[in-house]
Parts: sequence; C-alpha cells; structure tokens
Amino acid sequence: MEEVTSSQKLFVPSLPTLWPSMLWGKGQASAFQPFAAQNVRYFYFARNAVWLTVKMLGLDKGEVLMPAYHHGVEVEAVVDAGATPRFYRVGSRWDVDLQDVEKKIGPKTKALYLIHYAGFPGPAAEMRQIADRHGLPLIEDCALSLLSADGTVPLGTTGDIGIFCLYKTLPVPNGGALTINGARQYSLPEPPAPPSTSTFSHTVSALLQNLELRGGAMGRGLRRVIRGVGHGTVKAANIKRVATGTQHFNREHVDLGMSPLTKRIALAQDLEGIVEKRRRNYFFLLGRLRDISPPLCNQLPPGVCPLFYPLVVQDKAEVMAKLHEQGIDAIDFWKRFHPACDAAQFPEVLELRRSIVEIPCHQDLSPEVMASVASAVREAVKLDRRSRKRAS
Repeated sequence: MEEVTSSQKLFVPSLPTLWPSMLWGKGQASAFQPFAAQNVRYFYFARNAVWLTVKMLGLDKGEVLMPAYHHGVEVEAVVDAGATPRFYRVGSRWDVDLQDVEKKIGPKTKALYLIHYAGFPGPAAEMRQIADRHGLPLIEDCALSLLSADGTVPLGTTGDIGIFCLYKTLPVPNGGALTINGARQYSLPEPPAPPSTSTFSHTVSALLQNLELRGGAMGRGLRRVIRGVGHGTVKAANIKRVATGTQHFNREHVDLGMSPLTKRIALAQDLEGIVEKRRRNYFFLLGRLRDISPPLCNQLPPGVCPLFYPLVVQDKAEVMAKLHEQGIDAIDFWKRFHPACDAAQFPEVLELRRSIVEIPCHQDLSPEVMASVASAVREAVKLDRRSRKRAS
C-alpha cells in the first residue's frame, strides 16, 4: 500500500481511503482478531453485535455495568435489547476506576462491559478477575481498537465476548464482528448480506476520497464532478444507502450482515504494516505536539494500534474550525452522554467530552503529510490560546 505525500492544499480525511488495487487483492489468513477467531459472526455494524450479545447471554431484564465514557450508540443497543445500563467511573486519562466497578455490582448486574479507547487497552485482565469473582460475563468493546493488543494479548480475547468495528480502521464499506471466547459455544445464524447498492455506494465514496487524497487540486475537481453525477443517479434510482458512522442504533438494521466485499478487502490488507504506520504517525504527533498540549496518552505501549491522536484543547469548536480550514478532518470525539447517564456524577468524563479532538494518524498519511498536520495543529492551538487571552 502506498502512502500519500503532501500537496499545496491538505486533504486529510479522518478515515483511511480505498486504493483501487485493494479491490482485487488476494485475501490471506490473519493472526489478528476478529479474523483469527474460531467462533465469529460478522455484521454490518458493531452495534448489531452489541444487541445480539444482550439477547444471546440473556442480559435483558437485568443490568449491564458500562463505562460513563461511551459513544452512546452501544448504550442504545443495550437498552433496545432489553437490558438496563448502569455506569462506572472513568478517569481523566481513560483509566477505569476498578473500585467503582466492584462497588456498583449488585443483585441485578448481569454483565460487565469494557471499552478500549482509540486502540489503547483498558484493564481487561483486572475486569476479568472482577467478573469471575462475581460470576459475570465480560464484554470487551474493541470497536475503536481493531488490530490492537495489550503487549502480546490481542484485545477482545480476554472477555467472554469481543466486539469489533472494521470500517473505523480499514478502508472497507461496512463491517462489525462478534467473537465468542472460552469453552461455552453459541450457535449463531449467519446474518444476510446487506443491499449490494449500499455497499457499492460506500465503496465508490471511499475510492473518490482516495482520488482526492492522491490527485491534489485535479483530484478534488474530479471528485466534485463525479459526486454530483452520482448523487443525481442515486436519487433517480431511489437507492437506499445504509449509512455508517451514524450516531444512533436502528432496529431496522439489526439483522444486516457484512458484505463479502468487506471481508475480501480487509484480508487483502497488510495488517502488520497498518499497525506500524499508525504507530509511526502517532509517535510523530506526540513528539511535535506534547509541548503545546499535554498528551492524554504520554506513551504508546507495545501492541497498540492507535485509531487517532487524542488532542486535548480548551475550545474544541475554535480549534476544529481552524483545522477544517486547513483541510484536516478533525473530529469532535464523543461530545455527549447517553441520556441514561447522569453527567453530574462523572466530572472527569464531562471534561473529557469537552476537551478531546481526534487528529487523524492513519495508514494513508506519509511523514510529509504528518509534518503538515502537526504544523497546522500547532498553529490552531496557538491561535486558540491567543484568542482566549484577548477575551480575558
């Protein structure tokens, strides 16, 4: 897989793009989860796997103990499946309060739920011990942590259940997975493939992003023209596109499986190379940004495949606007609590939601592009500081 070097105007998408050669690459066996799992089912969304897990383990009508720092869609899936979420404390550095977890286990608790944030491992071994002491299953949510490990232990293999999202890390049109660990086996039906028109639409979109990434000004122009024609065709043909990256759980999509094209593209990737490039890009940003913004994660432990660089800022809206002007698709990371979670009880999480911006560090981006990204981030943070000083 090639990398993209810088052009006059940056175009840095938040997710990796689809290179045309990947469409006919040969799939191969993988040592990474979920592809190496013996018992795995693939879905259109990872949230589908969350919903099915609640039903499969009989957690409905009971409580699932979940982290207060969450996206919200996983909580929606738990609620829709019939379980009640209860929340435990997460600290200012994504650290799980294990004492709070144990304290909040009660007679209605049916399972523990652990989220691994942006590729960085949570305390899976410790949560496993707590779960075993109380006779509870442990669910590992690795939706943000595909290809990551805690040292030599792949994330998603310590809990009874591992849940993964493919399209956040890999250039695929859709894809989530549920892996079942341990001796107890469950017979799961293979979900039906999604509409081919929806898969085609997402695939073309990823190819067009790659065209813009590689083609500079000419690529941007071609992408605008092709997208305009494509939108008209989709509307005229009444094609229904099942969007990924949405904020809410939709029961209508719970039975959708993963497209065969997704698995083909995923297994044709150089997964070890992807981990290496993401780590290189993260280290680069860490070295260039630590003096202007104290890093949330000051180290990159062995085995971690970072999803993005978490930038801590004072004014998210201001910094993001400046980065978007420079062509960097920075993301407002997990801004809102799910309504079932009382924000007032979790001030550290409230601060995390107020202050973290996703900075891309994915495998498409070369050291030259990362240098431009780092410079743009430094300038945005400095401007934000100056504007706040003037306001005060």
